[in-house]
Amino acid sequence: MIPTVRFRLTRPGAKAPFYATPGAAAADLCAVLDAPLTLPPMGRAMVPTGLAIQLPGPEYVALVCARSGLAVKRGLTLSNGVGVIDSDYRGAIQVGLVNLSDEPCTLEPGERLAQLMILPVVQAAFVQADTLDETDRGAGGFGSTGR
Repeated sequence: MIPTVRFRLTRPGAKAPFYATPGAAAADLCAVLDAPLTLPPMGRAMVPTGLAIQLPGPEYVALVCARSGLAVKRGLTLSNGVGVIDSDYRGAIQVGLVNLSDEPCTLEPGERLAQLMILPVVQAAFVQADTLDETDRGAGGFGSTGR
């Protein structure tokens, strides 16, 4: 079953989220800007999408992810890694961007700036324990399994 995500456009010029190809895993989000926005090297900005969503229920989350083309080709990526939109949030989605390149980067009004993924959620029951089961890996992390 395909989940239904209701949305509301909150600003003039806002666009509905859309899948760029039939096989896309995430829908594109576009910048709602009155004029081009130039981020200097290491500069950050919150960019409005003019979009608010309603997820089908607490069994879903929306994740805002970087667009690989912006990140790899131009150095623009999300300032918080991945944005989490909880099922009970009804405010407008904004995208925190950072320019990791050594050149200024300009984002145009209406430009695709991020991707929105809708995923199922499992809320865990956290139980405090004095010990945890042993594994071959143990506490090894950060490259402990090799390259």
